[in-house]
Amino acid sequence: MEDKIAAIAQRIRTLRDILEIPVAEMAQTTGVSEQEYQDLEDGKGDFSFTFLYQCAERFGVDLVEILTGDSPKLSFYSVVRNGQGLPIERRRGFTYNHLAYLFENKLCEPFLVRAPYLPEEQDQPIHLSFHEGQEFDYILKGSLKVAMEDKIEVLGEGDAIYYDSGHGHGMIATGGEECVFLAVVLKNPHKKKED
Repeated sequence: MEDKIAAIAQRIRTLRDILEIPVAEMAQTTGVSEQEYQDLEDGKGDFSFTFLYQCAERFGVDLVEILTGDSPKLSFYSVVRNGQGLPIERRRGFTYNHLAYLFENKLCEPFLVRAPYLPEEQDQPIHLSFHEGQEFDYILKGSLKVAMEDKIEVLGEGDAIYYDSGHGHGMIATGGEECVFLAVVLKNPHKKKED
């Protein structure tokens, strides 16, 4: 896992250097301090999905390019067989499986997400993320406790939520078991790429 983190950190540093974007600007874009950003770029910590997504958006590249170093090539259709998506594991224990990683110029990022049930999280505040765009989550198995800023929703199998991801949002598995859900992150169609 540490080798993967180091490779991702190097790609982020290289893209920032090529585009001549100051560390301060990337820290502001990703919502972390300059020191936290520098530590992440130096491979001294793991990345949140939101951090990676915001980097890809600012750099004008596909998220897959940051994760793997390869560019998606398919433009007509892409099939991902059961269990064959691009795995992305984050430190919070969530496992994302990218379901369209081979398709270029995506309008959205679809993931199969596995959220572990962690008893110690149940009575703690849920960490909130913020990024441009919108999201759609559909619960396939288990229960998901979702924080939408100061509102809490508990979703069960077959429930769905659609939201503006520029507002604070976070989630944990609840109900004593892992939660599996389909998450579709939609890019902001009105955002113009920065030079």
